[in-house]
Amino acid sequence: MENGETQRRISIDPQICSGKPCIRGTRIMVKNILGMIAGGYTIEKLLEAYPELARADIIAALDYASQVIDEEKVIWRA
Repeated sequence: MENGETQRRISIDPQICSGKPCIRGTRIMVKNILGMIAGGYTIEKLLEAYPELARADIIAALDYASQVIDEEKVIWRA
C-alpha cells in the first residue's frame, strides 16, 4: 500500500480516542485491529465484526503499524 493511502485512511486526532491512531471517520483504533489479528481473526472476520471498514482500512492499519515499528528502536528487557 502506498504511504499516502495509509495516511488517508489512518487518523491521529487528540480529540478522538486520546490521539491514538484510528481508522479515519471511526473510533476503531489501529491497536484493536492488531489485537484482533493477533488473536486469530482473519481479515474476513474483522470485516464481519466491523462492517463499516473496508479491506483497505485493515491493510492500512497493518501498514501503519509496520511503519511505526520500522521507526522505533527496540530495547529488549531481560
